[in-house]
Amino acid sequence: MNDVNSPEGDTVIYNSFVAFLRDIGTTLEMIKWEHSIFALPFALCGAMLAAGGWPSWWQLLWIVVCMVSARSAAMAFNRLVDAKIDAENPRTRSRALPAGTLSKGFVAVFVIASCAVFVLGASQLNRLTLYLSPVALAVVLLYSYTKRFTRWSHLVLGFALGIAPAAAWIAVRGSLDPRVLLLTAAVTFWVAGFDILYACQDHAFDCGAGLFSIPQAFGIPKALIVSRALHIGVLAMLSALLVVFGMGKFAMIGVIVVGILLLYEHTLVSAEDLTKLNAAFFTMNGLISVVFFLFIAADLMFKR
Repeated sequence: MNDVNSPEGDTVIYNSFVAFLRDIGTTLEMIKWEHSIFALPFALCGAMLAAGGWPSWWQLLWIVVCMVSARSAAMAFNRLVDAKIDAENPRTRSRALPAGTLSKGFVAVFVIASCAVFVLGASQLNRLTLYLSPVALAVVLLYSYTKRFTRWSHLVLGFALGIAPAAAWIAVRGSLDPRVLLLTAAVTFWVAGFDILYACQDHAFDCGAGLFSIPQAFGIPKALIVSRALHIGVLAMLSALLVVFGMGKFAMIGVIVVGILLLYEHTLVSAEDLTKLNAAFFTMNGLISVVFFLFIAADLMFKR
């Protein structure tokens, strides 16, 4: 047996640490950690609306921690419960779990750790955020099972991200204003709409595997129509948000720009050509959330 203080023991510790860092890096790549930017700007919009400007740096810090940790837990959990499905799907069988690059045990520990960080972050904000943290975790984690029994799983995913602005409002105010639920609805429709687009590429697999989705239920052409209808709903919800909060011209320009970007996103995808789906899904949606946040932030700051 090697002494932990011996050179051989030091080598074992070093190699274990390197392996741990490698697995963390692989996990972050698997869950597309950088895509936290999708919902984070909308959460920050909720926080700024609650504060009438910038919240305190302490609140911003823990809101970001909660957002990133909740999404990390949700994505890792999704990869964990879908490992068998991913192994059977030609598009996803190269992911870390079906490929054997990561162990299920490591990912499970990562999920638990991310949930713990989320609860810690909630406890640093206020009592209500702490009390509601198990509810939020239930929503973001249980989404992963919905495609097994409902075609409307896209809306459940949308709601999982849509609660972010309302949660950020609670984080700042310690209570909930029903007006911010318009932003929750907008994010829910936005995410559901682009998730339907994303699901189009798995249409054939879902039909064969008995999984539920809008493309599986209605076919790709009708699924694109549903996606467009949801994104029209996004613009309606955002417009109503501006009215109830008395927002100004910067916010109005932001909604117009979001509308233009959504329109462009839908020009990239057709029932006959899904080759530009990644550009529509990743690039455009990240841009949409950031652009909307910047215009809302500008509107609130210039009104002060």
